[in-house]
Amino acid sequence: MKRTILLPAMAALLALTSAFVFPASSQGQSSNSSATAPNEVAPGTRFLIRLNDELGSKESKAGAPFTARTIEPIAAADGTTLRAGAEVRGHIDKVQAAGKTGRARMWLTFDDIKTPDGWMPLIAMVDDVPGVHSIHVDYDREGEIEVTSSKRQQAMEAAAAGALVGAAAGVASHNEKDAAMGAAMAAATAYMVTSGLGQELTLEKDTKLEIILERSLFFGQS
Repeated sequence: MKRTILLPAMAALLALTSAFVFPASSQGQSSNSSATAPNEVAPGTRFLIRLNDELGSKESKAGAPFTARTIEPIAAADGTTLRAGAEVRGHIDKVQAAGKTGRARMWLTFDDIKTPDGWMPLIAMVDDVPGVHSIHVDYDREGEIEVTSSKRQQAMEAAAAGALVGAAAGVASHNEKDAAMGAAMAAATAYMVTSGLGQELTLEKDTKLEIILERSLFFGQS
């Protein structure tokens, strides 16, 4: 009688054990399938490229293509390396000329990069223009590139100095009207130059850009 009762109890215990073991095994397989691919360069990776073309806010138009080349190796998760010199293709997404009183801005889009497996999509954004202090990149505004703006105090001091120089000729000739007009024009010009207003933006050929991956980049063995 005891044996008859024991057998169903053992069967129930085995069934309960299986219910815990098999889901755990299935969960482990799901975790492995989401692991980083060996030939993946993860989002957030930064690397430097060098422009092959000159890009300017005054002459360049939205949609204009450009090319560049990497100037440092790019390593994937498994240590596979894309050698320096890989060609990058992109285009100007948007551009705003400065005119006389505006501030020049430019946005670049990267299209693809040449790898041993052919052209691969390159989803990245400009993060910095190292070594060029007259240009500022705002990563939080879609990689906006613009002429560096000065502090208001510096701009006002430049305007005051410009006003003195501009008024000098009128003062020397004892012409108050000429002195006032000269001072106003010189002050305005000095203010715009110091604050970055009216200055066009130019990315010279061979300018270095630091870019950051927004999506994974994949390539094969080089």
